[in-house]
Amino acid sequence: MIQNFSDFCGELLECGFSMGGGNSKGIFAVIPYDYREQEFIDTPVKWHTGDRETDPWEWRIRVLEERDDIAYAKVFFRTSGYITRQWYPYFYAVRRRGLSFDEAYEDGTLSRAAKRIYEVVSGGETALHDIKRLAGFMRDENSSFERAIVELQMRMFITMCGSAQKLNRFGEGYGWSSTVFTTVENFWKKRGFELPEKDAAQSFDAIRSRILELNPEADVRKIARFIAG
Repeated sequence: MIQNFSDFCGELLECGFSMGGGNSKGIFAVIPYDYREQEFIDTPVKWHTGDRETDPWEWRIRVLEERDDIAYAKVFFRTSGYITRQWYPYFYAVRRRGLSFDEAYEDGTLSRAAKRIYEVVSGGETALHDIKRLAGFMRDENSSFERAIVELQMRMFITMCGSAQKLNRFGEGYGWSSTVFTTVENFWKKRGFELPEKDAAQSFDAIRSRILELNPEADVRKIARFIAG
């Protein structure tokens, strides 16, 4: 039973990937329960306590800021998940299929909103509130903005890399922190890792085999959605 952040990271590295948020979605989650179920689980690991050692909500940012071998973003079923450095190239091969952003956009498989966001994020690490401003999204475009942010994560063009507050005119932080994004390539390059080229079909099969090792009862259709996005 996982007792703290260190235990979580060790188990995640062993497994390779996991749903976030305390729900396995029929695939697999290192922490398989959420805040509504935790009172029935005999463990110090509890959601939304603010304790950095035992609160899984805190761990999503800790892995980004403290480790160089785990990625976290909205990558599975349009919701959160973790992928280790060992397994990231397999998912990357399936989701990207060797295409650059411009190639995917020319194929018509990415939205115009996604292009506006990517042009900002490709310039360097950018907080969510700044992306919206710099990309010129208006209030009535909130829905398209949110969809495109998830779209880019699911396609593995951008990923989360930390959090940051807004700054006032004196350079002082204020308010709630928001997520910081970067390109997937920059995320791993900053961590000293170049994504190797892998065959998409072979990568799909490798991930599927690993899922069935972790959860032999996983539904084949859900497995396909989990892998391909």
